[in-house]
Amino acid sequence: MAMHRNLPLPDAPSRNRPAPRLRWTRLASPAAFYPLAGRLAPWFFALALAWLAIGLWLGFAVAPTDAQQGEVYRIIFIHVPAAWMSMFIYVLMAGYSALALVLRTRVSSLMAQALAPTGAMFTFLALWTGALWGKPTWGTYWVWDARLTSELILLFLYLGYIALASAIEEPRRAERACAVLALVGVANIPIIYFSVQWWNTLHQGASVSLTAAPTMAATMLAGMLAMALACWMYTIAVALVRVRCLLRERGEIGAPAREAMP
Repeated sequence: MAMHRNLPLPDAPSRNRPAPRLRWTRLASPAAFYPLAGRLAPWFFALALAWLAIGLWLGFAVAPTDAQQGEVYRIIFIHVPAAWMSMFIYVLMAGYSALALVLRTRVSSLMAQALAPTGAMFTFLALWTGALWGKPTWGTYWVWDARLTSELILLFLYLGYIALASAIEEPRRAERACAVLALVGVANIPIIYFSVQWWNTLHQGASVSLTAAPTMAATMLAGMLAMALACWMYTIAVALVRVRCLLRERGEIGAPAREAMP
């Protein structure tokens, strides 16, 4: 019996092993996030280029010509993914802003700020390509219908967010003000999405839906989804690079995972 008294308990090695939740929480620390972002960014850039090549090939070489609009319809392979990203990025910014206000994590605030310029770019691209598509389709570059107007408001929200972050010198105050603006402005996203159902607009209904079969050819859908994936990979890569720049600029590297915001 004495031989068995010194044997370790079966669960003894697991007592010193960090819980999975704690390992994930550690990524909220700038010191842990900074090197991880540096390792991941090149991979996301490479994925963005790969999906972009696939999407352009499917959209401009493989997809058939539209029976009604002809070749001009191919602008959807840029316009639609840009419009999707303009909304998705703002929702993501609002989510990071909520985390920053509730959990007081610095990386969440910086992620929201890093996403804002890319969201503004995609919103402008959606409006610009929509105008180019609207001229041959509707006979005009711009009409003040519900979807176009709400998308323009989204661009102003992005620009206002960026301007607010630059106008307030104290970083913590700027983060709180920007977080409030992002959470208030997110109410515009359902207005953009449901505008074609709530009001009489020139825009057609959604061609891609989670609850219904797509109303376009399979190659058209594949090209559009490939371009959307390219936009997502690019967004992630650029956001990671921007967060690293913000961390260096503010001297946050090595800061604790959670810092109280005033």
